[in-house]
Amino acid sequence: MKKIFVVFATLLVAGAAFAQDGKQGWQVELKKLAFDLTNTEVKHAQAYEDFSNARLTSDSQTSVRGSWDSIADYHAQHYVWNNQLLMDYGRTKIRPVDGETLTNENADRILLQTGYTQRLWKVEDVLGGFEAGPFANIGYETEFTKPHHSPRTRILRGMAGVKLFDGKYLKKLYAAIVGERDFTYHPYANKLAWEAGIELEAPVREGVKFKTDAMFRDYLDSSETHPTDLDWEFEANARLDVQLYKDLFVAPFISYYTAQGKYIGPRGENVYVGVSFSFSHIFSEAK
Repeated sequence: MKKIFVVFATLLVAGAAFAQDGKQGWQVELKKLAFDLTNTEVKHAQAYEDFSNARLTSDSQTSVRGSWDSIADYHAQHYVWNNQLLMDYGRTKIRPVDGETLTNENADRILLQTGYTQRLWKVEDVLGGFEAGPFANIGYETEFTKPHHSPRTRILRGMAGVKLFDGKYLKKLYAAIVGERDFTYHPYANKLAWEAGIELEAPVREGVKFKTDAMFRDYLDSSETHPTDLDWEFEANARLDVQLYKDLFVAPFISYYTAQGKYIGPRGENVYVGVSFSFSHIFSEAK
C-alpha cells in the first residue's frame, strides 16, 4: 500500500502543475453496449451416443450475455463530478438429451456510482500526460436476479483516495480506502478494505484500440462474520476493439476474476474468453 502512494508522489513531482487549463464541460459517453449470443441445437443425440463425433452427441445449449457501461462526467475548472452506470448479465442454458434442462448465470451485476475528484495537478511529460488529485465516491452494487442458493447482492460502498486520470494512455490509476455496508446477509455487516485499480488504452493502428483494466480489493475488517466473507478479490479485463463501421466494433476479449474466501481453502476463479459485438458513442465531449 505504501509503495503505491510513493509511485503516485514520484509521478506528480516529475512534472506537475496546477490543473487549471484542462478540458471542461460534460462528457456523456456510452462506453460499451455489447451483446454476445451463441446457440447449439443438437437433435437425436441419443441415437448417436456411441459415435466419436461431438457435433452429433453434444448437449444443446444457448448462451447469452449483454453488458452496458456508460458515464456522465462534468469537468469543471477545479474538479470532476463522475457518474457511472455499469450492467452485466449472462446466462447459459444446457439441454441434455437425457436429463433436465440446466440454467447457469455466468454474470450478474449492476453498479451505480457517483463521485468527486479534485483536479489539483496536471502532468504533461509522463506516460503521455494525465491529471491527478484526491477523490471520493459512493456507489451501490446489486444484481438483476436473486440466485436460487443465496440472497441478492446488496452493497453500499464508499471510497476515498488518490487518483491519476484522463491521460492519453492512462485513463485511471488509483488507490483508496473502502468502506462497505453489506446488506446481502443478515445480520448486516460494516466492512473495511483497501483497493487499487488501473485502466489503460492504447491505439494499435487506425481503427484498432487495445483496452485493459484491473482491480484488487483486500478486506481488512468486518463488524460481522459470515461463511461467505472474502479475504480479497481481483479482476482484470482486456479487449481489442476493432472498428467495423463508425460506432460499431468487434472485440476479442478475456475477463478474469478470482477471489479467496476467508474461511475456504481453495481460491475461486472465473475465466471468460470470447468475441463481442459492441456499440459505443460519445453524446457530449468535454473540451
